[in-house]
Amino acid sequence: MQHRTLGQRGLRVSALGLGLMGMSMAYGPSNDEDAASTIHRAHELGVDFFDTAEVYGQGTGSNERLLGNAVKNFRDEVVLATKFGFDMTKTPGSGVNSRPENIRKVAENSLRYLQTDRIDLFYQHISDPDIPAEEVAGTVGDLITEGKVQHFGLSNVGPRYIRRAHAVTPVTALQYEYSIFEREVEDEILPVLRELGIGLVPYSPLGRGFLSGVVKPAAEYPEDDMRRWDERWQRENYAYNLNAAEQLRNLAAAKGITPAQLALAWLLARGQDVVPIPGTRGASRVQENASATDAQLTEGDLARIREILPRGSAGSRYPASVMAGFRTD
Repeated sequence: MQHRTLGQRGLRVSALGLGLMGMSMAYGPSNDEDAASTIHRAHELGVDFFDTAEVYGQGTGSNERLLGNAVKNFRDEVVLATKFGFDMTKTPGSGVNSRPENIRKVAENSLRYLQTDRIDLFYQHISDPDIPAEEVAGTVGDLITEGKVQHFGLSNVGPRYIRRAHAVTPVTALQYEYSIFEREVEDEILPVLRELGIGLVPYSPLGRGFLSGVVKPAAEYPEDDMRRWDERWQRENYAYNLNAAEQLRNLAAAKGITPAQLALAWLLARGQDVVPIPGTRGASRVQENASATDAQLTEGDLARIREILPRGSAGSRYPASVMAGFRTD
């Protein structure tokens, strides 16, 4: 497995990570034993960058506990990333809270759930309109000084917010949705990251499953599956995106790789400062994803992808109410 470096403070991680959100939420129920096997297989393949969050356990710590238990025998060989920022005293995920005392509380809980003495990368998951970026960055900076956190990260925020936080405590990485299907980050955010020397960690790098080959209309997913309400699965958007996915599958087949490998290779080709974190529940899928680091895309391949999806998918990645919380100030 190749490795890359995130941020000016030099966080070295595998070129692909593993996102754990889908093991606990968003895509229906999962099995902890299968999830642990998937984490172990990822480690065997050289993946050493694992991503979780407080909200993935819906306030119970279950997702972080799952990761902590799975890696406890090789903790020092991996990089553990988790996140704070939601108000878990409300319906999980329905409110935000980045007050300093809550950041500290989440950090202590995460340390306990992950069975570790330090959080390698601690992200603000979503901004809090009541708490300035400088105050958030300062609090995490104090945790870094205390040795409880190694690196500071942000997620789902815009250029001005990134600059303000980075001026107080250097930001190692920004986590943001980015894929062949979702390109918003390219316009204003990625140039700022490169100016400041901040890495990019794309989540949902496989277009939330559009390249899996088993997609279906929104109404056919269970009620607890986020694709049920995702705009990209609705009516005309779904038809447009499905057609694009079919063309991408044809391109992948011509190269002898899978559509998922094509999508990950495309992201890896965006720069050495890009480290995607595809999520999966299956060990076989982890192996398929890891092999994407060996796939080589030509200039012709990249041009063909631009023809198929010049600006990404049809449909917003989140409802307007959620997008309003992704701050740029």
